[in-house]
Amino acid sequence: MAKVRLESIERRFQNVTAIEEITFEVPDGEFWVLVGPSGCGKSTILRTIAGLETATSGNLYIGSRLVNNIPARQRDVAMVFQNYALYPHMTVAQNIAFGLQMRKIDSKTVQQRVSTVARSLSLEHLLDRKPKQLSGGQQQRVALGRAIAREPQVFLLDEPLSNLDAQLRDDTRAELKQLHQQLGITTVYVTHDQVEAMTLADKIVVLNGGRIQQIDDPQTIYTNPSNRMVATFLGSPPMNILPAKFTGDSFDVGGQFLPCPEDLRESLHPVVGQNIDLGIRAEDVYISEPLRQGGTLDEFPGLKNQPHLSVQGASRTEERQKGELVVEVKVVEPLGRETLIRGSLPSGILLNVQAGAGVRPRFGDQLSLELDMDKLFVFDSKSGDRIIRN
Repeated sequence: MAKVRLESIERRFQNVTAIEEITFEVPDGEFWVLVGPSGCGKSTILRTIAGLETATSGNLYIGSRLVNNIPARQRDVAMVFQNYALYPHMTVAQNIAFGLQMRKIDSKTVQQRVSTVARSLSLEHLLDRKPKQLSGGQQQRVALGRAIAREPQVFLLDEPLSNLDAQLRDDTRAELKQLHQQLGITTVYVTHDQVEAMTLADKIVVLNGGRIQQIDDPQTIYTNPSNRMVATFLGSPPMNILPAKFTGDSFDVGGQFLPCPEDLRESLHPVVGQNIDLGIRAEDVYISEPLRQGGTLDEFPGLKNQPHLSVQGASRTEERQKGELVVEVKVVEPLGRETLIRGSLPSGILLNVQAGAGVRPRFGDQLSLELDMDKLFVFDSKSGDRIIRN
């Protein structure tokens, strides 16, 4: 096992810069996830670590060894691809053993490793089958087994679960996490799936446009994003973004006004009269009451049991900073344990609300929403940068 260190790595293709000023270090034994939208450069970084791409500038270290000019086969890394890349004419056992045989490892050791890997991945009963006789999940486990059998210093995984169905993806993700805990091999994992990033990573590297936006542990990225892009990319549903104007003591959100918490006013003084973006997560927005003509709480089953501004055990009667907005219900999505409501302000701004499982407003209903202003994020409307950091 070894740490992986990238120092000011850039990769240019003629006039196009794929990645720029990429600098981070993955400590020995940790599981890091590169995440971001399509085309952000995450696979280019992975391929550069593997030696399948050559950095235009910068230095790349695996352990203490500078590997800029070392070919892929000599870097002692194992890569698992999205499309499995199994040899169709070989059995499962032969696929797992292939890399070891190419390295001239004695047959007894090869057999022992194949047996050990097959047992750890529950592939023992499939060793004599060929890839076409396997399911997608089984093929992916064979690809993982081939990489594990090599006992590399570094694992590189490029969206290995994207071809699997939802249930199999969940199962395989859990297996991956368990394997990493057992093996402790330094791992760099690429995905566009935020759930994979949040559940697997020791640290997440969020990328956009070939540049690093933020590096931190999953919970910190979720609760303290560095900019609007990070805030909206991590989290499901994505963070609500409300275009607003700061008046000095309140926020004008499409003609409705939210009071600005006193502890923010001094920090926001430079942007008085300017357009900004407010961010708030769906779980920090609460239904205070239905406004349907003649409507009562009884018409919204489950609404009486909503936590409202219950935060970390606090009751609604406690002193909380809150603001109110009125929205018209556009979409109601029952999700079993909760209901996702999408409401529209008169200005057309959409707002997501996570409500209890029993809440069932109808299309066109008017709802009064309370926002927990202590959980408000403020972003520059042009650059997307956080104006106030926690």
